[in-house]
Amino acid sequence: MRSSARPYTHIASSLMVLSALLAGCGGATDKDPAPTPTPTPPVTVPPGPIGVTFTSPVAANNVHDVDASVPLQITVTVNGNPAANGTPVTLTTTSSASLAPVAPTTTGGAATSTLKSTVAGPLVVNATVTSTTNTANESLKLYIRPAHQPLELLVPAYFATGTDSPWASLTAGGASYPNVKITAIANPNSGVLTSTTTANADLVTAITNFKSANRKVIGYVSTLYGNGARSEADVKATIDKYIELYPGLEGFFIDEMASGSNRLAHYEAIYSYIKSKGASLVVIGNPGIFPDPAYAAAADVLVTFEGTAAGYQVLDPQQSSNTWVYGKANTAQAMLAHSADTCTAMQDTVKYANLARLNTGLVFTTDQTTNRSATTLPSYWTKLLGTVDALNAGRALPAC
Repeated sequence: MRSSARPYTHIASSLMVLSALLAGCGGATDKDPAPTPTPTPPVTVPPGPIGVTFTSPVAANNVHDVDASVPLQITVTVNGNPAANGTPVTLTTTSSASLAPVAPTTTGGAATSTLKSTVAGPLVVNATVTSTTNTANESLKLYIRPAHQPLELLVPAYFATGTDSPWASLTAGGASYPNVKITAIANPNSGVLTSTTTANADLVTAITNFKSANRKVIGYVSTLYGNGARSEADVKATIDKYIELYPGLEGFFIDEMASGSNRLAHYEAIYSYIKSKGASLVVIGNPGIFPDPAYAAAADVLVTFEGTAAGYQVLDPQQSSNTWVYGKANTAQAMLAHSADTCTAMQDTVKYANLARLNTGLVFTTDQTTNRSATTLPSYWTKLLGTVDALNAGRALPAC
């Protein structure tokens, strides 16, 4: 008698064989694992003299914004020839800045990386290449500044008020360029109000008409360089009179500011006094040159240049050891240039101020031969407004 289980046993055996075959082939749904790539062996730099040079950024372009990506390029030579492709370069930095990659390799004799820093201040990037017999390195110093802010105008509005006053042109120009921030400096009685008892009604009207969301007026205060000729009490009395007679003012222009550390306490006291009258009152100090770095705590904005446009266009904070300005926002530094005779000279001066290396945020140029006794606006006033507006928007400058 035949057993009825034999056919099923045969079928089961066949299924087991088929399953084994499928498992051996990876199954119907599995894929073969990807082959493990063979690592590329590092290039061994042959013996001989090594040259390492940062070719980007160039020395003149060594100031960059916080959080900006700074492309780095390092050229490497071995025995005077471009290094072989794949030659490793080791990058390090003295700050917490990131480098990507930190160990680039050369292609065509050059390696590239990108630096980014979230902190303002100076930093040094080092590049090192090592051969079987030699090591070479190169250092690059960079300055990281706070993020760039749009240019503003600081206008010495020392002219007369009343009928046909330049205040009308100042106000009309500002209305034509509402995106350009303008701070006008009003100057009644040459900045000495200790014995003044009444406000200039025309000036009150001019201030009221000029002010808007992006336009403010501050009062001129003479200090005679803190040499004692105008005492701290006199300066404070003038500030009090301004607040009493011209309540529309939004701060003070502290002119004839000293620059040496021996006068610092005097200006710190004036700054503290103004802030005690209103924390929002802006204080712009005018030493006219780069002062002792501690003066940055005695003003919200420092005028670090007052002179000719030609003189400004050769100014370099790095050559005068004033790199401390890169630790401040560009809007904490101002310039006042005169003798910019033409519209083109004005534009060249403003473009120079806008460079990261100058780190300047408040600007003014005039075709007159001085700012201190300016009686009118520059002939190219509307072009100056248009130039600042165009630079801020990244547009072509207005034709002169």
